[in-house]
Amino acid sequence: MATETAPKGKKSAKATKATKATKATKAAKAAEGDGNKLRIRVRAYEHKILDASIKQIMDTALRYDAKTVGPIPLPTEIKKYTVNRAAFVHKDAREQFEMRVHKRVIDIMNPTPKVVEALTNLSLPSGVNIDVKMS
Repeated sequence: MATETAPKGKKSAKATKATKATKATKAAKAAEGDGNKLRIRVRAYEHKILDASIKQIMDTALRYDAKTVGPIPLPTEIKKYTVNRAAFVHKDAREQFEMRVHKRVIDIMNPTPKVVEALTNLSLPSGVNIDVKMS
């Protein structure tokens, strides 16, 4: 049983081709400008207020001819709480409460400084949380 092993410090021909192909695809994506996007993540307890603020963000982005992807609805985060009704007696009597956090994501591809400035000057209703990330 003879097995071939590559000398230490040298890569096989297959490994070298694979790394060259990976580098080429990364360079092509960088040339396209695929990595330059503004990701806006919006969260709120009420879905009606959330949808209204999303519409306001989309209108602002479209006014400056920005290419947008979304809004993409993310899963609703549900937090449930169980509380005793009485403090001392009636241990089995309990109440259950829940909080729902609705989430949406919008991607703006290749944003211009005007688009970023317009989005920062946007006044949104209270109760809406916005996270903006540039990648």
